Amino acid sequence: MARESGILLHISSLPSPYGIGTLGKEAYSFVDFLARAGQSYWQILPIGPTSVGDSPYQSASIYAGNPYFIDLDALLAQGLLEPSDFDDTHWGEPGRVDYGAMYYYRLPLLERAYNRGRSLRRDEFAAWRQANAWVEDYGLFMALKRKFGMLPFSQWPEKAARRDPEALTRYREELAQDIACYAFWQFLFYEQWESLHDYARSKGIRIIGDLPIYVTMDSVDVWMYPELFQLDKNGTPTAVAGCPPDGFNADGQLWGNPLYDWKKMERTRFAWWKERVRAAARNFDVIRIDHFRGLESYWAVPYGDETARNGQWVKGPGMKLVRAIRKACPDTDFIAEDLGFLTDDVLKLLHDSKLPGMKVIEFAFYEQDGAYLPHNAVENAICYTGTHDNQTLAQWVDEVEPEVLAFAKDYLGLNAEEGLVRGLIRGGMSTVCRVFVAQLQDWMEVGAEGRMNCPGELSTRNWSWRLRELPDDALADEIYAMTCRYGRLAQQAKETEEDA
Repeated sequence: MARESGILLHISSLPSPYGIGTLGKEAYSFVDFLARAGQSYWQILPIGPTSVGDSPYQSASIYAGNPYFIDLDALLAQGLLEPSDFDDTHWGEPGRVDYGAMYYYRLPLLERAYNRGRSLRRDEFAAWRQANAWVEDYGLFMALKRKFGMLPFSQWPEKAARRDPEALTRYREELAQDIACYAFWQFLFYEQWESLHDYARSKGIRIIGDLPIYVTMDSVDVWMYPELFQLDKNGTPTAVAGCPPDGFNADGQLWGNPLYDWKKMERTRFAWWKERVRAAARNFDVIRIDHFRGLESYWAVPYGDETARNGQWVKGPGMKLVRAIRKACPDTDFIAEDLGFLTDDVLKLLHDSKLPGMKVIEFAFYEQDGAYLPHNAVENAICYTGTHDNQTLAQWVDEVEPEVLAFAKDYLGLNAEEGLVRGLIRGGMSTVCRVFVAQLQDWMEVGAEGRMNCPGELSTRNWSWRLRELPDDALADEIYAMTCRYGRLAQQAKETEEDA
């Protein structure tokens, strides 16, 4: 089986002069960097619109793209923006995404782009809108949020919240321009996304996208299909998602997402899920299924609890859903994010699904013969240095318990000449796992400031790290050399497949 490798970097973390990474020239330059470094994959986080808390795992829509990622320079080139439109805009501190600034400065710019674009690109927009029917409900949902002061839909007037047909007809007429504006932003996003995706493919780079297991309560998906979720007659969740207490968090994690009514989902043959995965398969070459263990059993926390302590495990759909997903997208590759509390039943689900799981180097050295140690790795797995929820490797080296680091040094032969971080990357690169993925922060040896997310904490530091500039060719060449040494070059993988 071919051995390959990739780099994890979210779009928001790319450098740009406008406060957040975009689908513009720096994204194309990063693809070039990946190709020069001999990589096969670019892994990103979910691409949906973010809201309160800024988490890409809490999006208002399973279909929509994040309008913050729209490249403004492209809009300037198309005549949808003018240089004077940028007067008095402020993007926050360098190296961080200021989501408040995105809301207050970027969205008005995009609205100006719509006001010009609805005539300049009228026919193209009309054709795209007709081909993407989902955008009408999304546009109405967002237009209603704007009308009602961005409150969650549970706090809207009852007829709007409960989707009264006559009320919705009236709102569609009243809010037609706002609906069109939100739809136009999606037109721009997907035009730019598809162009970037095509470019990545032309360079031999496949994109690994992330499919969050849950949707947020205040989403167009719950608003439209409340019957598919565990809600009471008033539309209030009866229980919400989270994960139990563990060695990292004594209270567990209270995510707060509404839980699915899996029995009703099954009666529809998982139609909602299958369409969701088909949409993701159009956007990505490989889909990482977030919180895969939640398909076997999920942690249900009573609604209103302030921590996840009082939750309980409840059986999920298991292989029934996995089979439905695989049947819907038979040509799509998947990764099972199988981290967390793994029981025999979860391990059986992973085995039966035949999906590759995840092995994380940062987790390897807490046990003398743990499952994450490189010698216990398996071929059908993706080895990571760490994920967006973990410390960077440089931070881990600085903060981990001395005895854990001592074990890692002894096990991998870590030394100052090579560098501890480089040695840890070597440990992952050399495993038998068919794919190895490192965060770009780890290749760059960025410390604590580069951590993407601290689970369970609400902080403006979460989801906000970004590059000031792309790494240089010297780093690409270094990555190439190690990738070549361990037989993971894209060309080596191609030759292996041809020989097979």
